[in-house]
Amino acid sequence: MTVELTYLLWATILLIAHVLLQATFSDLSKGLGWALGPQDEKRDQNVIASRIERALRNYLETLPAFVALALMLAVTESGTATTALGAAIWFWARVVYIPAYASGIPLVRSVAFFASLVGLVMMMTSLF
Repeated sequence: MTVELTYLLWATILLIAHVLLQATFSDLSKGLGWALGPQDEKRDQNVIASRIERALRNYLETLPAFVALALMLAVTESGTATTALGAAIWFWARVVYIPAYASGIPLVRSVAFFASLVGLVMMMTSLF
């Protein structure tokens, strides 16, 4: 399996972990009784749960590009050291993004996001 496809597997694991993290923080902030019930009334979640939810939405916005690039590189056998490094940068930037966003530390979230975009661009290099 290529490096890019290996990171695709890890990206899927990260997606599952991220969804579970978001659901847990959301449910705990709204109350366990509410979470286990029919959830008929709307309840607001706390700030950290809201940040984790926004981080998940952001992950879901960049994940399709990563999936497409990893698959294109595998199908065309165009992977290089640069594309492998790009996949690694994208993945680890996305890992850093979650606690950076949840904690609200200024600038770190933005740096992690832009680093992930750099990783995607690096993955594109051998496809042109």
